[in-house]
Amino acid sequence: MKPLLSLIGVVITIVSLVVFGFTYRQVQEQRTALLDDLERRTGLLADSLKESIRPSYLSNDTARLQNVLDKFAGRERLLGLAVFDNKGSLFATSAELPQELTSGASIPEKAMDADSNEGDFTFLSESKIYVFATPLHQDEKVIGAVTVYQRADYIDDAISQTWKRNLVRLLTQSLLFSLAVILIFRWIIYQPIIRMAEAIRQTRSGLAKGDPDVFKAHSFFSPIAAEIRKMSQSLLLARTAASEEARLRLEKIDSPWTAERLKEFFKAYLKDRKIYVVSNREPYAHKKIKNEIRAEMPASGMVTALEPVMEACGGLWLAHGSGEADRFVVDKDDKVGVPPDEPKYTLKRVWLSEQEVKGYYNGFCNEALWPLCHLAHTRPIFRQEDWTEYRKVNGKFAQSLLAEIKRVHRPLILVQDYHFALLPAMIKASRPDAEVGFFWHIPWPSAEAFSICPWRKEILEGMLGADVLAFHTQQYCNNFMETVGKEVESLADLEKFSITHKGHTSYIKPLPTSVAFTNGETKTPAPKSPLMEKLGIETKYLGIGVDRLDYTKGILERLRGIEFFFDLHPAYKRQFTFLQIAAPSREQVAKYQEFSEDVERESERINRKFESDNWRPVVLIKKLHTHEEIYPLYRSANVCMVTSLSDGMNLVAKEFIASRTDEAGVLILSQFTGASRELKEALIINPYSAEETAEAISKALSMPQAEQRRRMKKMRESVKNYNVYRWAAEFLKALASLS
Repeated sequence: MKPLLSLIGVVITIVSLVVFGFTYRQVQEQRTALLDDLERRTGLLADSLKESIRPSYLSNDTARLQNVLDKFAGRERLLGLAVFDNKGSLFATSAELPQELTSGASIPEKAMDADSNEGDFTFLSESKIYVFATPLHQDEKVIGAVTVYQRADYIDDAISQTWKRNLVRLLTQSLLFSLAVILIFRWIIYQPIIRMAEAIRQTRSGLAKGDPDVFKAHSFFSPIAAEIRKMSQSLLLARTAASEEARLRLEKIDSPWTAERLKEFFKAYLKDRKIYVVSNREPYAHKKIKNEIRAEMPASGMVTALEPVMEACGGLWLAHGSGEADRFVVDKDDKVGVPPDEPKYTLKRVWLSEQEVKGYYNGFCNEALWPLCHLAHTRPIFRQEDWTEYRKVNGKFAQSLLAEIKRVHRPLILVQDYHFALLPAMIKASRPDAEVGFFWHIPWPSAEAFSICPWRKEILEGMLGADVLAFHTQQYCNNFMETVGKEVESLADLEKFSITHKGHTSYIKPLPTSVAFTNGETKTPAPKSPLMEKLGIETKYLGIGVDRLDYTKGILERLRGIEFFFDLHPAYKRQFTFLQIAAPSREQVAKYQEFSEDVERESERINRKFESDNWRPVVLIKKLHTHEEIYPLYRSANVCMVTSLSDGMNLVAKEFIASRTDEAGVLILSQFTGASRELKEALIINPYSAEETAEAISKALSMPQAEQRRRMKKMRESVKNYNVYRWAAEFLKALASLS
């Protein structure tokens, strides 16, 4: 709409300038003509009066002269008449002629001095008066002057009316023109384009099933419509072929998993049943940016893993609406289609109060469960009021979900992460027929570590309401089984790896998450990152770290390892730059505020120690960046550092590998990540050791290209063979196979 309004505005501006130009010329010509007419008529009147006035003036017959003046005064626009003697004194004047006009005799005096007609304008109050004087003669001698006073307001009134008429005409023409352009644009241009765009969108998203009528566009667009129609048909054929190929590959274990194969799996095994995902973090948060509402994907490994699955399978995602503009985009049921550009599933938002966020999320989730499960030397804080809010919010989400599945037979529900440990049992209590899968995205600690939680039994019983309980690694599964055995009265089957509690059986499975990597990209050169250009990073070697600002990610330990590296290898000064992308996280939690300040303080200290000229060894960016912004950085980096002190999986490592279509670059990976169990060709380190970190950086920067390609190729094969689509298929199959 903006381009259309701009076009109308430009055209109206041009037309207005033309109209103003012609109107200005017209009023100038009109003014000149009216003035000429006024002077001519006034001059004729003055000449005709002179012969009648002169005898009475010469004979000093004021009574007769007064009669003559009064006889002519008051006609049409004639305000009055006056006679002045040759000394400029008033000799006679018509009745009712204002004294202010005759008190000054400058114009009559000029006429007598020049012995010629003189005319000029003056004002009486706000009225415009034309004063015209002509000399009286006797024997070629000037003996006085006859002065005529004409009303001249009609000239300005006529000019004003001309402007008004032309402006009204311009306004009318502009409105008619705008309406005509809008109608023409809407019916001849806009509507056909919208219909063609919708047809293309449906074809691209797989919704179109045939040759839609929308391609029968107006003849104006018929050539374009014909070409788009052919492209859409080709895309439909390709999609059909891909679906058929995906269907045939379902039973082939060694064939790669793609979004199309997952769709076919969903149709074959789950009969297109609707998936319900529950998580605290929403896949898209809406924010106001410069009077515009935009959707942003938050920094979350859980979102990175699940979002491609929901795009492939559709369904409903229930999450906390935490974006500042989230309420402005939802419908009356608090729902919105996502992704924004091409909706493929529904996001339903649950609204939480400040007290609920403080107690449930900031308190129990992130000050109790998070440090409890991550062995990162941060003491968990357990508060009764936080536990109360945690139970309350779990119940709130349960109510919202139960309302959605009220009329759904055997709903398929995937509950995500430690925020909703109580939710599976709540769902099962109301809907025993629901098939509930629960994925714990963070590490599960040892039974001894978990035993310090005051509400450990309630948490475990809530989780055991799920039919399938999945963790990233077998070790976490073992820890969970041991924890349940010590805390809850239950029956464990180590052969089937299941736990039966109160007559309900839960199956425990290791299902490591991954990213949407299908190896479909070609080996193209790494694109130049706009962010690197903006930051002025031009060193020969680049290292990158992409993390949330979280104390479990080992950012401080990473910085100390970099410092130790420059101490041991000073030759790399001004040759190597480390870029740390650190997305702000949980800023309302005191421990995270302190950690953010510590990271900034440490990076500044290291920069002061080593920086020279325009080079800084560490560039810290505390801002969330999109995948589109980060991928060029992955492709440009010589080394990616993932030094988590404790991590369930860490998908940054896999994202880096998926981005390296050139099979170059080196991954430095903490031994305390779930990813280290799969990515054996990375340089595995103990992040607590600055010496190991420094040695790994040195080895990565000096590693031959052939060795880099060998390692990266193996890791890419690992990520491709077990990507997020296969993870989702195995999770859903494990859940659906129970019935």
